[in-house]
Amino acid sequence: QVHLVESGGGLVQAGGSLRLSCAASGRTFSSDGMGWFRQAPGKEREFVAAINWSGDITYYADSVKGRFTISRDNAKNTVYLQMNSVKPEDTAVYYCAAAFATRWATRGGQRSSTYEYWGQGTQVTVSS
Repeated sequence: QVHLVESGGGLVQAGGSLRLSCAASGRTFSSDGMGWFRQAPGKEREFVAAINWSGDITYYADSVKGRFTISRDNAKNTVYLQMNSVKPEDTAVYYCAAAFATRWATRGGQRSSTYEYWGQGTQVTVSS
């Protein structure tokens, strides 16, 4: 019903920057809260950042606060994750996820169980 495609991943040196994009289709994008999650090899999936339908509420994991910025452009049906001052521990597959606005607001944008739809992921590798 909702198709999400991540892009922008790749290899980046520690201290550098990278911007991930997530393009959505299939229903009204502006009705969804969005989230970014990541999973490193041998580790469980973890929350990174989330943004509500209108873009005026955001959440960040403590590990990325001050370095990463989530944003959205509803006219382009796209959510972004700007990654600055990246560290080797940021290396992971990054996933975009979507949930209807009411579900996002009541269940919490930081919880993976909130989200109904997930992208295929994009690999981010940070070299030291």
